[in-house]
Amino acid sequence: MTMKSMTAPAPSSGLGHSLKPRQLTMMGLGSAIGAGLFLGSGAGVQAAGPAVLISYLVAGTLIILVMWALGEMAAANPNSGAFSVYAEKALGKTAGGTVGWLWWLQLVVVIAAEALGAAGLLYSVWPVVPVWALALVFMVVFTGINLVGVRNFGEFEFWFAILKVAAIVIFLLIGAALLFGLLPSVPSPGLSAFGDFAPNGIGGIAAALFVVIFAFGGTEIVSVAAAETEDPAHSVGKAIRTVVWRILVFYIGSVFVIAAILPVGSEGLKSPFAGVLDLAGIPGAGAAITLVAVVALLSALNANLYGASRMVFSLSERGEAPRFLSRLSPAKVPVAAVGVSVAFGFIATVLELLFPDLVLPALLNLVGSTCLVVWGIALVSQLILRRRADREGTELPLRMKGFPVLTIVGLVLLGIIFAVGFANPESAGQLFGTAALILVIALGCYLNARSKAGKVRAEETNRAM
Repeated sequence: MTMKSMTAPAPSSGLGHSLKPRQLTMMGLGSAIGAGLFLGSGAGVQAAGPAVLISYLVAGTLIILVMWALGEMAAANPNSGAFSVYAEKALGKTAGGTVGWLWWLQLVVVIAAEALGAAGLLYSVWPVVPVWALALVFMVVFTGINLVGVRNFGEFEFWFAILKVAAIVIFLLIGAALLFGLLPSVPSPGLSAFGDFAPNGIGGIAAALFVVIFAFGGTEIVSVAAAETEDPAHSVGKAIRTVVWRILVFYIGSVFVIAAILPVGSEGLKSPFAGVLDLAGIPGAGAAITLVAVVALLSALNANLYGASRMVFSLSERGEAPRFLSRLSPAKVPVAAVGVSVAFGFIATVLELLFPDLVLPALLNLVGSTCLVVWGIALVSQLILRRRADREGTELPLRMKGFPVLTIVGLVLLGIIFAVGFANPESAGQLFGTAALILVIALGCYLNARSKAGKVRAEETNRAM
C-alpha cells in the first residue's frame, strides 16, 4: 500500500477528530485480539490439529485484504458510516442502508453477549457479585465512557489493547521456553504433535476455517473510527500496516504454541492459553487468563458500542434512520445514537437473564455471519470505487497494491468460506438465518428509499405548478 501526497478531505459530519494514530492502531489490533483467540482458538485446534495453522493463514490473509480495501476507501472518504457509505456510493442506497443496519444489529446483539460473558467469567473467579449485577455495571460504565467523548473512548481502548498484547507476548515467551526445554523441571514436548499434522484431513481444516474466521470479526471498526482521527490518511495507513504484521505474529505465533503443546483431545483445549500455562507449571494460570478474557470482552463491548452508535448516527445523517439520532452533544458525541444502541443491549441482557439460553442464542444465530457479508460488500465496493476513481483520474491518498488481483483473491477466499459454511448443517442454519435477516432489512431500506423518492417528486411537482 502506498500513500500519495494529497490529504484526505475532512469528514462532513460534526463529530470530533481527537482520536490519535496510536489509539486507532491499537483499536484495530485490540479488535482482532479478543475472547475468540483467548478462549476459542482451542476449538480450531480440536477440529484440525496443527493444520489449524492453514485455517488461520487463510483467515488472516482474508482480513488483511479486507483491511487494505477498507483503508483505501476510509482514507479517501473518512466517514462514520464507513463501509455502509462506500456500499451506497458503489451499489446504491438500498445496499448501503442494508449493510449499515445489518452491522448495527450485529453489534447491539453482541454487546449483550459480551456483557453477560464478561460477567460470567468474572463471577467464576470472584463469586461475590451476581452475574446480572456485574453485567448491569459493565453496561452502565461503558455507556458513560462512550458519552464523555471519543478521546476518552480511544484511551480506554488503547490501554485495553496494551493489556491484551502484553498477555500474548508473555504467553509466547513462556511457550517458546517450554518448547525449547528452558523451563526447570518441565520436559519439552518438542514438535511431536506436528507428526500428525492434519489428523482430520481437509475436512478438519475446512471445519476449523469457519470457526477461525469469526475470531477476526471487529477489525472493520478501524474504518468507522477513521472519521474521528486527526489525520485520516496518515492514521489509517499506519494502523493498517501495523495491524497486518502484528495479527500474523500474535495469532499465528499463539496458535503455533497451542497446537505444538496441546494435542487433539486434550482437556486443556477448552481454555488453550490456560492449558499451556498449566503445563508450564505457572501458578494461577487459569485465573489470570480468565481475567485477560474478561478484559478482552469488555474491550469488545466498549468498541462495539462505539461502532454501533457511529453507524446509526451515519444512517440518520443519510435519512436511513430517524433524524434525532444524528444530534450531537457539546462533546461532539451522538448521545441519542449511543442511547438507542445500548438500550437494545440492555433489553437483550434482561431477556437473557429472564429466559436463559433462549433469547440471546437465537439473536446471535441471526447475526452470526454478518461479518462475512460486511467483508464481502467492502471488497465489492472497493473494486467498483477504485475502478471508478482510476477511470476518472482521481488521485487517492492511499492505494491498495496489487489491485484488482488482490481484491478478487479476497472475494474468492470469501466464496470458499461460504461454501464450507453451507456444507456444514450447523453453520448452514446460521448462514440462512443471516440471509433471511438481510432480505427483511433490504426490503425495509428499499421501501424507505422509494418513499423518500416519491416525496421528492411530489415536492418538485408542487413547485412546478
